[in-house]
Amino acid sequence: MLSFYKAEINDATAIADLVNSAYRGESSRAGWTTEADILDGMRITTPEVAALIRRDDAFVLVGVLRDQIVACVACEHNENTAKFGLVAVKPTLQNKGYGREMLMAAEAMTAREWRVAGFYLSVITLRTELIEFYERLGFERSGQFEDFPVNPTLWQPKVPALALEYLVKLIRR
Repeated sequence: MLSFYKAEINDATAIADLVNSAYRGESSRAGWTTEADILDGMRITTPEVAALIRRDDAFVLVGVLRDQIVACVACEHNENTAKFGLVAVKPTLQNKGYGREMLMAAEAMTAREWRVAGFYLSVITLRTELIEFYERLGFERSGQFEDFPVNPTLWQPKVPALALEYLVKLIRR
């Protein structure tokens, strides 16, 4: 079982390293969340994580196991919803329930602190196994899509015409 806290600035490098190892490059192949076959490069930089941590309307929740950050989720407050992103678990610890545990903690914390009506996140449409994971957690496909963002200084697509789909989950009261 993980322990949780809101990340501080000195956690930014560990969070960036965790997210990049979970999604990109050879290290990501140890888990099931890899994007290594569809994207090259990094997912996020340490300064980007630090900027997110400094925001008043956002926080990064980290999951700790044996004094090491092994999981995270970024939470951003948008009016009456919380946007989740950077959902990551150390690749060698995936498939043990930590991703589910992180999202449940993020849902509880954002619902309590921000009194949101629901949550949303975006997933690359080719990542059907990831979409199915979020559906098992109660998220629903919205049918809203957008082109995958271009950021050639960080990542380069290996496949053409990548797109994101938004998944939503309403709080049942």
